[in-house]
Amino acid sequence: MNVKATLSSEDVARACADAMWKEDDASKGLGMELVEIKPGHATMAMTVQPHMVNGQRICHGGYIFTLADSAFAFACNSHNDRAVAAQGNITFIRPGKLGDRLVATAREISRSGRSGIYDVRVTAGDSVIAEFRGHSRVIPGTWLPDTDIKA
Repeated sequence: MNVKATLSSEDVARACADAMWKEDDASKGLGMELVEIKPGHATMAMTVQPHMVNGQRICHGGYIFTLADSAFAFACNSHNDRAVAAQGNITFIRPGKLGDRLVATAREISRSGRSGIYDVRVTAGDSVIAEFRGHSRVIPGTWLPDTDIKA
């Protein structure tokens, strides 16, 4: 018997995030946490650890980029289409410091066909640390088995 599950778009986003998180060794390995997930939106957080600071004694930009990229990934995979980054660009505004809890909030700007554009703001408290823009591309496959999404 083939039974289709009917899920809301919020339920789909959460189920996709759960499936993706199980396989995301990079984000887990850096101590990231998925704070919030909604269709086209994701918030992730990470605390700057001693091994993440560079010779300037500030958070290495690669870690900030990785946090933003992870939030982008969860946002663009929240519709049950498998999506990967086609391009990512970051502007560093302020340094992240040892012990800072960095929060990356991704939001969908545009999604059409197989392409998407997402903006991610990385903050520490009230300070903006970086702004990231990512372009996604849908690839074959889904995160969830056959589902119907309620509008």
